[in-house]
Amino acid sequence: MDWTQSQREELLNLCAGLRVTDIRDGMDWMGYHHYGSMSPDMRPLWRARALGFAKTARYIPYDKPRPNVTGDAYTEWSNWYYGNICVYPWMTELEKYDFPVIDMSDLTVGLMGSNNTMEGVRSGAVGYVAYGGVRDTDEIILQKIPFWSTKIAQPMDQARIQYESHNGKINCGGVCVTPGDLVAADGDGVVVVPSELIRDVVKWASREMQADRAARRKLYIDLGLPPDETV
Repeated sequence: MDWTQSQREELLNLCAGLRVTDIRDGMDWMGYHHYGSMSPDMRPLWRARALGFAKTARYIPYDKPRPNVTGDAYTEWSNWYYGNICVYPWMTELEKYDFPVIDMSDLTVGLMGSNNTMEGVRSGAVGYVAYGGVRDTDEIILQKIPFWSTKIAQPMDQARIQYESHNGKINCGGVCVTPGDLVAADGDGVVVVPSELIRDVVKWASREMQADRAARRKLYIDLGLPPDETV
């Protein structure tokens, strides 16, 4: 679903404070017990939280032989590869509150790294989810860019991965993700809410969160703990 920016802001305000577990509960309340949570293999690089709307892209394994070249000739071929085979057209379309979700066919390749993740954030991306690898992870953590992936990878893209499509339905971590779906991610993983369910899921998730906060607040008082933003 194509949300306007004002609609996106309204929905994100409704989600304020919700954890992945709260949204997971909201999905249960709508009868989606079996759906929405990505594989436990989808883990954050660092203890980040991010919430936004899915911008999807799909990449598949490279299925051609690599050229028998090295040095300057390899540099020339590599430039051709990035200009024609492993392209990133979706990155030029990123807007505020987009949450790129990338089906990388679970390949151990660094499609995203410290440079292009920053480019996306500059365009409005709130974080990234990749069904596959990510590289330059020390720098991504230093740059405080929220990133969830199934693998950490060293290799570059050449002769390993190729662009297939974007802005369509994809599989990511066992979940069918459609552009415009709500994507929530934190230390407990990633959950995806179909766009047509967002308001109902958020309603029930908020009720569960408030009940949990009230119970935990009482325990804080009983234990003499100073309150924090979670209660």
